[in-house]
Amino acid sequence: MTYCVAMSLDEGLLFASDSRTNAGLDHVSTFSKMSIVERPGDRVIVLLNSGNLATTQSVVSRLGKMHAQAQPSGGLMGVDSMFDAARLVGEELRSVIRMQSGGGPDQSSVDFSAMFLVGGQIAGEMPRLFLVYPQGNCIETSADTPFFQIGESKYGKPIIDRVVGTNTALDEALKCALVSFDSTMRSNLSVGLPIDLAMVRRDALSVSFRHRIDSGDAYFGALRNGWSQGLRRVFNELPAPEWFKV
Repeated sequence: MTYCVAMSLDEGLLFASDSRTNAGLDHVSTFSKMSIVERPGDRVIVLLNSGNLATTQSVVSRLGKMHAQAQPSGGLMGVDSMFDAARLVGEELRSVIRMQSGGGPDQSSVDFSAMFLVGGQIAGEMPRLFLVYPQGNCIETSADTPFFQIGESKYGKPIIDRVVGTNTALDEALKCALVSFDSTMRSNLSVGLPIDLAMVRRDALSVSFRHRIDSGDAYFGALRNGWSQGLRRVFNELPAPEWFKV
């Protein structure tokens, strides 16, 4: 399992993903779930993925191969819009799942499904963010739903629902995203550090900021402690119900 979140805001786009793919008492695997396709001044496209690792790596590899074989306008480098980018990712995802699930009876119990978040900006249009489903279809964010999550999303959703709107500043959105990761990591061992972060400011047409948070990150440690202490303080300040009698 993994956890990824992306937000489409007035100032630009924010992306965050964990890097854990398997967790247990004696084994933890770490792979980045973030891929970036960039031609500064023309386009920047960020992919986040969750689900079967073989599926997601195959999709990313196939997209990269399209670009390598058709320089400089193959694959995601050749699409005319972010919708076309999301549609291309969906087509490759559906194709890979179909190919891998048809491998024979021994594959019948394997879940090859995966999901992608595809966001960015191509010159001539506004920044856009899409959620791509295993079936290959996609949906786009809106003013009412400015963020998407994939993977283990239920623990981190409440804080984002309460805080994030399209007018939220990128720095505030980043703080909120990290709190959502803390909530998820505390409740599910299958999500863990490192966390990959990327920002794409509106009309920058390149990645404006990129950072990886590992176990030694001082800010994330302080944020986790501050959030926990703040929750306990607010909880202790809540009044007891008037109708409760011991």
